[in-house]
Amino acid sequence: MRLRALLDTPTLGLRLLGGEDELDRTVRGVMTTDLRDPSRYLSGGELVLTGLAWRREPDDSERFVRILATAGVAGLAAGEAELGSVPDDLVQACLRHRLPLFSVVEDVSFASITEHVVRQVSSERAGDLAAVVDRHRRLMTSGPTGGGPEVVLDLLGSDLDLRAWVLSPTGRQIAGSTLADAGPPLSGELAARLAGEHLAAARTGRRGPHRVTIEGGDAPGGTTFSLFPVRHEGRDLRQTLLSDWLLAVEADAGDWSAERLDLLHGVTQLISVERDRRDAARTVRRRLAQEVLELVQTGAPPAEIAARLRVAAPVLLPGLGAAPHWQIVVARVEWEDGDVPGGPVAQTLLEEMLVDPGTFGPEPSDRIAVAHIGDEAVALVPLPVPDEPGDPSATGLHAGELLSVVQEPLGRGLADDGRLTVGVSAAVHSAEGLRGALEEARHARRVAAARPGRVCAAGHEELASHVLLLPFVPDDVRRAFTARLLDPLRDYDRKHRAELIPTLEAFLDCDGSWTRCAARLHLHVNTLRYRVGRIEQLTGRDLSRLEDKLDFFLALRMS
Repeated sequence: MRLRALLDTPTLGLRLLGGEDELDRTVRGVMTTDLRDPSRYLSGGELVLTGLAWRREPDDSERFVRILATAGVAGLAAGEAELGSVPDDLVQACLRHRLPLFSVVEDVSFASITEHVVRQVSSERAGDLAAVVDRHRRLMTSGPTGGGPEVVLDLLGSDLDLRAWVLSPTGRQIAGSTLADAGPPLSGELAARLAGEHLAAARTGRRGPHRVTIEGGDAPGGTTFSLFPVRHEGRDLRQTLLSDWLLAVEADAGDWSAERLDLLHGVTQLISVERDRRDAARTVRRRLAQEVLELVQTGAPPAEIAARLRVAAPVLLPGLGAAPHWQIVVARVEWEDGDVPGGPVAQTLLEEMLVDPGTFGPEPSDRIAVAHIGDEAVALVPLPVPDEPGDPSATGLHAGELLSVVQEPLGRGLADDGRLTVGVSAAVHSAEGLRGALEEARHARRVAAARPGRVCAAGHEELASHVLLLPFVPDDVRRAFTARLLDPLRDYDRKHRAELIPTLEAFLDCDGSWTRCAARLHLHVNTLRYRVGRIEQLTGRDLSRLEDKLDFFLALRMS
């Protein structure tokens, strides 16, 4: 399509600010970016959409426009929402570099422009497939009748005889064709295999689609699938790879014409817009999780945390009559070079991992709130109050089950330079228990991190078996660790016969219960408190903290 065609569509909200003589340039694609230097993601002929977040001073405009002009983009469209209007320094820079410049009014989304350009470009390239591309507009509709990836997949099936599915990076099916003759559903095992193949191929840097042949089935020699990434462009691949969707098509794209390949790439862009819209819908849940996490970590009064949970419960479990129980899951994504932040990836991964793999569509993740701090993501998972004691619905998530679902595909995406570790707490029944649950999940994640493998998980039940950690600790580290914690107590016992070591062992064995420990040692509770206080003074530790209790447990086991 030509640039001037954009001005013929009033609903796009575009106003020409400069470059009238260049409006016959051909637009081959569209890219949204706020990077200061997006050159490595440009191939020429794009309409670049920007919200101007890259501009911090007037001189930034000259640098940004020079990069776009050198890359051969067709034009630039700048949104007015960030600064209220397009700055004059950007207008002048575009005039100097003969780059057509448009402004985008505040009430028009970049998604609408992207959808229009993709549809127009694809229709022009696809020739007799133009009708299919035009009907993809229904993907962007909303309301009771919906729209979404299913609409596109139905059209691919009815018009092009292509079976296709949208999959998560763990292989969970986000969308599939709803046509009556769509054929058998994609099995969970096959979907996970396809997700793993896609992640492994993407890590090699090869451009999609990736083709893979799966043995078995009715086809001689196996069935070939073509895997198209549904990707956030403009960022390091590792920042998005483990959270992006993919489009799996049961066909060999190596036999396709360029027109059909262009059409499928256009479809992935439309699905990406839908993905972005659903990500935006998670904002409220993420904010709730962040607020609760901050309250828990800062030691806010339980009443304040409980009030925040009462706000969260109706959002996460609409129609729930009673406050739910809660469970905390902690995940961490780390890359060996340390250059890529793992927190946002861990956040979106948790939002996907905590959904029952047998569920269909994106909606089940609407019941999970995930925050992230640094490289760590923390999920606040509501559990419905059981109808009666022993109801299995209250048992919650289990680390082993999570691991079995994601280990194979995500392990391939992490390749040889990344790790995902996950820790799961027990269910808690009140706001008072959340701080302990958070520490419990974090300690469980540390247990997982001590194990070999790219994807590891551990649950709260494993914290009682600290001996699992010991094989991974070198002898000299064990000796230094136990000496640092226990030698001050042993020296004090030798000098004063205070029995601090036996007191510590009994206190931990009684789970920190003052009355039970005092009864076991035949001591008055005040005497016990004095001894524990002396232990804390000598070691600089706090026996009310789960982390310090765990360290003492380990030291005693290794001594």
